[in-house]
Amino acid sequence: MGQTPAQKAAQAASGQQPKRKRPGKAQREAIKRAQAAKKAGGGKPTAKKAAAKKAVPLPRGSLRAAYPGTCPACLKDYGKSDVITKVADGWGHPACAPRRLSAAEREFARNKARIESGETYRAQKPSDWRLGSSPSSSRPAR
Repeated sequence: MGQTPAQKAAQAASGQQPKRKRPGKAQREAIKRAQAAKKAGGGKPTAKKAAAKKAVPLPRGSLRAAYPGTCPACLKDYGKSDVITKVADGWGHPACAPRRLSAAEREFARNKARIESGETYRAQKPSDWRLGSSPSSSRPAR
């Protein structure tokens, strides 16, 4: 049975520890489950985890979402504090954003387009090679 407040005060004054009831079987099992979940990393994130999450630098042009939303590119949801970046119609997943080309890749693409369009050969005369003949016999002698 429980003690009255006067009995508890008298026990505290005499220096005795109050008697504690031993937890029941259900309470012991709940404590074990809570300790196992804590070891496994479940539950609320600790200050170390939150600090480590913020210590990792984000990709350029990205930020953490202040509130949950939907990616306009893939129409999937993202949660609060997920990394998001600018996509075509708003903010969304970094994987949904178009990939930016490096300077060398842009130059290569520009040159390839010029070659494929024939722009690089416009200043040259059309070939007067005859099919089956050598180049020396294709042009008139000067």
